Amino acid sequence: RIGSTIKETSQPIHLPLPHPVAKVSLGSNFSALLTTMGDIYTFGYGGSRINGMGCLGHGNMDSHFTPTLVESLIEDGCYASDVHCGEYSMTVLTTEGEVLTCGAGSYGRLGNLETLDQLYLEPVEMMDSEDVTQIACGFAFSLALNSGGIIHAWGRNNEGQLGTGMGLAADMYAMESLPRPIEGVLEGRSVTRIAAGHTHAAAVTSDGALFTWGMNYTHEPKLESTLLHTRIVDVACGQNYTLALDEEGRVYSVGKGKTGVLGLASTKVSAFPILVEGIPEDEKVVSMSCGWAHVACTTVAK
Repeated sequence: RIGSTIKETSQPIHLPLPHPVAKVSLGSNFSALLTTMGDIYTFGYGGSRINGMGCLGHGNMDSHFTPTLVESLIEDGCYASDVHCGEYSMTVLTTEGEVLTCGAGSYGRLGNLETLDQLYLEPVEMMDSEDVTQIACGFAFSLALNSGGIIHAWGRNNEGQLGTGMGLAADMYAMESLPRPIEGVLEGRSVTRIAAGHTHAAAVTSDGALFTWGMNYTHEPKLESTLLHTRIVDVACGQNYTLALDEEGRVYSVGKGKTGVLGLASTKVSAFPILVEGIPEDEKVVSMSCGWAHVACTTVAK
């Protein structure tokens, strides 16, 4: 997954590509690079008949140690604007607002009803008319936000990560094999930002409110009412935690604090968002990135 046969390295390895990279998506088993030209390069584990095949989008289950161009996109005349890697599947957003998926079909994570693996990137047919503007991919589920501010979700739902509800008891086999709109308290609201973690997700609405769901805490979106005193503009999710950024450049964290990911000088669980006070007062955060067990933020001087 790091561009060579070396399993790990303490030094950065240069990955030669013909065009500058616009985005990097790191999955648990493979990675994807999106170039400024709209091309996608993937590398890492290619899957298996047991785990699922085709997550790299090359038409087979071969693994690649170096970034390899997903040629089928070029052949189909598609250019990507975003890419997200899951456990054994990949979700892509094209410049035309079309959502594509490939890889393992188990738990409905490809969004096309069938649970068969897809070796190439194929359209999520029910999203064809939705004009999708954002995508997010969790461990085994995906979210898509359309231009009307409505989220559609599909894939595994064993911990309520789809936000569509799941009855009175958790079911390890719960899933949605077709995109389903997230309603509940989000109905009538316009969502502007979405994020997906391991088994949870979050959304920011046009009025600056933050909603979270999943991790078996709640199976439908829940308003984080402790943040109503400020306007949230962005959100990011890690394995079992969430970061929210307000319009003043302040960061709030909520979730499981193991490994110190909440930035609260503690490894305990936080049931509601708390201001991260370790960031210097003369700086404001402009972007955030959440790994499974670590966090990075970019700041600028106020």
